[in-house]
Amino acid sequence: MKEQHIASAFDRDLEAIQARIMKMGGLVEAAILEAAQSLEDRDEERAETVRAGDRAIDELEEMINEDCARLIALRSPTAIDLRIVLSVMKIAGNLERIGDYAKNMAKRTGVLIQMSPIEGSHAALRRMAREVQLMLKDALDAYIRRDAALAADVIQRDRDIDQMYNALFREFLTFMLEDPRNITACMHLHFMAKNNERMGDHVTSIAEQVIYLVSGVKPDENRPKGDKTSVDPSIAPTMAYADTDEDD
Repeated sequence: MKEQHIASAFDRDLEAIQARIMKMGGLVEAAILEAAQSLEDRDEERAETVRAGDRAIDELEEMINEDCARLIALRSPTAIDLRIVLSVMKIAGNLERIGDYAKNMAKRTGVLIQMSPIEGSHAALRRMAREVQLMLKDALDAYIRRDAALAADVIQRDRDIDQMYNALFREFLTFMLEDPRNITACMHLHFMAKNNERMGDHVTSIAEQVIYLVSGVKPDENRPKGDKTSVDPSIAPTMAYADTDEDD
């Protein structure tokens, strides 16, 4: 009877933690879309809302980690239950990083709206961000439903994000070569495209956690990457190796 009581208490605690995960995921999804839309609309106020909203995402990650640590200490979970708790913590960490990348995108909007727009780039970045957001939605749905097949589909779709990034990379490079006055704007746009590409990688990590949670087996970590710029330094080395992890 006591063991049944402990198990039910664990389930209630885990359910509360998972509710926070979904709330955090919703905030991150919104941040991705709003960051891209703020650029297309040249709306600095919307971009500032994204930057300010990152604090709520960070706070949720801290609460989830504290709740998980308390759950482990008080409930002494079994091996399978512990795997769930550790997966939750890793998912929260990935969501926090995606939120940081969305904030970093929004930080560049204020600079870019002072410059002449690069034809077609803002809409292309919005489309890329939308694809990342849909991947994240499906990854979180896969987690809630324990759907390894959906998680595997999300992992495969990351190649589409990489291909979109490669196309934008070359497009920005062309604009810079055609007119040196485009260099500054294109560099900022490249950073934003790379932020999207990195968000896709973190969504993929969430999907991999789902597969591990369901099967107990980690997916192949040596999956092929579609981002060719990071392995071809002959293509504008400064852009290819630019640091996109800035976060202040």
